[in-house]
Amino acid sequence: MRRSILIVAILTSAVVVALVACADSKSTSQKVAAISPDSLIKRGEYLVTSIGCDDCHTPKKMGPQGPELDLDRRFSGHPSTEVLGKPDQSVFKNGYILFGMGLTTAVGPWGASYAANISSDTTGIGMWTEEQFFRAIRKGLSKGLEGNRPLLPPMPWFVYKNLNDDDLRSVFAYLKSTKPVKNVVPQPKGLKEL
Repeated sequence: MRRSILIVAILTSAVVVALVACADSKSTSQKVAAISPDSLIKRGEYLVTSIGCDDCHTPKKMGPQGPELDLDRRFSGHPSTEVLGKPDQSVFKNGYILFGMGLTTAVGPWGASYAANISSDTTGIGMWTEEQFFRAIRKGLSKGLEGNRPLLPPMPWFVYKNLNDDDLRSVFAYLKSTKPVKNVVPQPKGLKEL
């Protein structure tokens, strides 16, 4: 009798453990599916403003207290019309890099890199898929396309790749909801091209 009770108790415990495991996996997928588009966008806005995407991807204008975000061109990246002078490359020998006045371009031993247009325009990420966005951030690939060049400094993709899937999905949803700003960002240049 005791043996039968013990077997029933073990089997019941195994069934309960299996049900809990199944319920956990279902609740996780249901939780992801239950996140509304509005909630994704709000979470994405919070993340984008918290992790500093505007710092590099939004051109600046001079305000009463110095450079401030030019919200008319928010997330449009380095302005295609902005012509930069030739940088003094001797600073690289002393361990420095240079930033343009709008903070949308950086020059260092890798050459010149320009902040991408991440607005919802087709010249930005308007035609990107979520898969491309994940690949760009997780693998550091330009436009999130296999075989493309790596993302260049100062883009900290190697930090952002640690965001969980829901956070990346939220960032992408928010960026896709932003005002489209037409701007074709220049291609990076090697040091010899500067």
